[in-house]
Amino acid sequence: MDSKNVIAAIALSSAVIVLYSLFFIPEQPSINKNQYEKEKIEQNNDAPSLEQKESLITISRDEALNQSERIKFENSNVEGSISLKGASIDDLTFKNYRIDIDNEKKVTLLGPRNIEEGYLVESGFVTTDKNIDVPDSNSVWSIIGNNKLTDQNPIKLSWKNDQGIIFEKQISLDDKYLFTIKQKVINLTDKKYDFYSYGQIIRNQIPDITDFYILHEGLIATLDDELIEEDYDDIQEKKFTKVAQKGWLGIGDKYWITSLIPPKNKEFKTTFDYKNKFRANFIATEPLTLNEKNSIEEELQIIIAAKRVDVIDGYAETLKIDKFDLVIDWGFLYFITKPLFFGIDYFFKLLGNYGLAIIAITICIRLVFFPLANFSFRSMAKMKALQPEMVRLKELHKEDKMKLQQEMMALYKKEKVNPMSGCLPILVQIPVFFALYKVLFVTIEMRQMPFYGWIRDLSERDPTSLFNLFGLLPYDVPSFLVIGAWPVAMGVSMWIQQKLNPAPTDAMQAKIFAFFPLFLTVILAPFPSGLVIYWTVNNILTMAQQVFIMKRTTVKTVT
Repeated sequence: MDSKNVIAAIALSSAVIVLYSLFFIPEQPSINKNQYEKEKIEQNNDAPSLEQKESLITISRDEALNQSERIKFENSNVEGSISLKGASIDDLTFKNYRIDIDNEKKVTLLGPRNIEEGYLVESGFVTTDKNIDVPDSNSVWSIIGNNKLTDQNPIKLSWKNDQGIIFEKQISLDDKYLFTIKQKVINLTDKKYDFYSYGQIIRNQIPDITDFYILHEGLIATLDDELIEEDYDDIQEKKFTKVAQKGWLGIGDKYWITSLIPPKNKEFKTTFDYKNKFRANFIATEPLTLNEKNSIEEELQIIIAAKRVDVIDGYAETLKIDKFDLVIDWGFLYFITKPLFFGIDYFFKLLGNYGLAIIAITICIRLVFFPLANFSFRSMAKMKALQPEMVRLKELHKEDKMKLQQEMMALYKKEKVNPMSGCLPILVQIPVFFALYKVLFVTIEMRQMPFYGWIRDLSERDPTSLFNLFGLLPYDVPSFLVIGAWPVAMGVSMWIQQKLNPAPTDAMQAKIFAFFPLFLTVILAPFPSGLVIYWTVNNILTMAQQVFIMKRTTVKTVT
């Protein structure tokens, strides 16, 4: 097979993949009173009434927060409040993350149930005994003791029904994102009851999502070692249920996760469903028996976090949460993507800038593949030196394709040249390229991280444009003409690198290859600037290695 055809096919296939990715990137832009039966918590009985639906449109967040008495919570990472009505965590803001780089307003994730963006977490017990009242979303809890939750001071809530049963919750908060809830039921009667613990996350509507095929946003869990990822539209069409012995469940955004970790060593049933709102729910399959004049207790964890790798991995290890690190969507190249992140993060701690860290990891990648690249470039240098002889053979046997192939193969064998070896650099770069793209795309550590000069966010595109001379001319250009300085540098480096490779003997192939650097410059312009910096530096290092090898490679042919 003609090596140029192979290389052209691979190059064009790569371009198609990138182009496909580009066009998939869009412009950025409670439980009712009669809830005592176990079956009713397994159904979504939290659908709003007509009056509630109207209030979702008319009521503001501040008005909703003022409708019930609240307990404030705060540590160095989050702040918000817990509603005493329903004892739900329905107000949380990340103190260290801004909405965007030009907006000082902090990211708010959770909101009360009666606003359009309602998003909350609640937990408790249910029973199959229809004669027993249990606290629901309308029950008002009492505060016992401390009235502010911090990482130094837990809080205690209490609710008592008319049948002589007391429900208590002790809620603690660590210094990051972990809420631990110890739920207790105290029986003051002479009767025995069965209770089932549950927890659920409720979200009123689909948030603004990236909607890009390489990233999952929606309902997520790992149940008995199996990763479950359900998109919002999937759950709108069909409910998901599974019984498991271990795991966790939650709702994930690109950078944020709201998750429940059920009580350890107990079987539970997980449900993802939609009925006017989305719900991720678990309920114990085996009851706790509450004997007369006695009490029962159970503990669960709630993690509402920014998806920082050290934080997520830390919780997975210290709390022994099965595969909790998968809340970050590392993708099918996990074995490349996660180590690549740790490499970049190591150099960031060393150099203090993620852009420099990307350049450092690029150098390391080149060193790792140095022997393979040497072999490939030596072969390509020989191919380039053989170009005159190949042109002569093509002209000599232009009427006999079979003879031409035989003569070509004889030439390759004589000079010990492998025409396929030129594909190796491309094949090596593709998985690393997409793994780095994944790292830049999904990790919050890269979010709003600057490089030098005009690059203020390595996870976003280069904001400059060739069409206003990179800001020197006093006008803005349409978004499709925003082709920044780094993409242009990448395209120039690719064009120079192309000149070092054997030129295709076929005229059509030559035209395609000549167009390719311009094509990739336009295609990669909207990609994260950190990725374009990687590609540019990689091109420069590749050229340096290639020039060095070509100067040392000579081929003598006998005509």
